[in-house]
Amino acid sequence: MSDTLREEIKEKILHGDFNCEKELTLSIFSGKWKIVILWHLGVEGPHRFSNLQKLFPKISHKILSKQLRELMEDGIIHRTVYPEIPPRVEYSMTELGMTLLPIIEMMYEWGKNRMRELKKDIYL
Repeated sequence: MSDTLREEIKEKILHGDFNCEKELTLSIFSGKWKIVILWHLGVEGPHRFSNLQKLFPKISHKILSKQLRELMEDGIIHRTVYPEIPPRVEYSMTELGMTLLPIIEMMYEWGKNRMRELKKDIYL
């Protein structure tokens, strides 16, 4: 089994705890911030931790760190530390992570269209 997968997900796969493949996909990017983190990294390119915090002012340092760590453990994003003083750290999408981008972009388009429909209903 792949080394780039959280232990909890590996255990679920080994024990047959997923009812279908969609559950695996959702477990990879479940979390309040993961999809938007992935969208920014996939569409805009690499970001530093502080840049991500600025994008999401309501996210705590602890939660952002946890979400990034889980995405790294699952092989979806990569953390690069540059040998500079002070050290520069950037997060970017892996090749595997980029395969999720079309799904995330479709979710974005669906949400944008649905939001437009709902706003029309509200203003009628």
